[in-house]
Amino acid sequence: MYSRVYLYICEAGGSMQAIWYVLIGLAAGWMAGQLVRGGGFGIVGDVLVGVCGAVLGGVLFDVLGLSSGGGRLGSLIVATVGAVVFLLLLRLIRKA
Repeated sequence: MYSRVYLYICEAGGSMQAIWYVLIGLAAGWMAGQLVRGGGFGIVGDVLVGVCGAVLGGVLFDVLGLSSGGGRLGSLIVATVGAVVFLLLLRLIRKA
């Protein structure tokens, strides 16, 4: 899965893809922070949660055989679902 994420970022227009990846990660991290009660982690934290969530969401969608339809909106949906799951896991670990 890591190679898919790496290839996604490095495909044609690699630097622009990386910028989109960070922007989608920021939006997904912010939305996950709003959906899962509690404030966000700040801009840097939201980006990290969103990007980790994007990777986790991609893995979950692959394992479950789901499709988001592709495109930027599909990426945002996958990243947000993954970020919500990631936040829930972080909160469980923090409480333990």
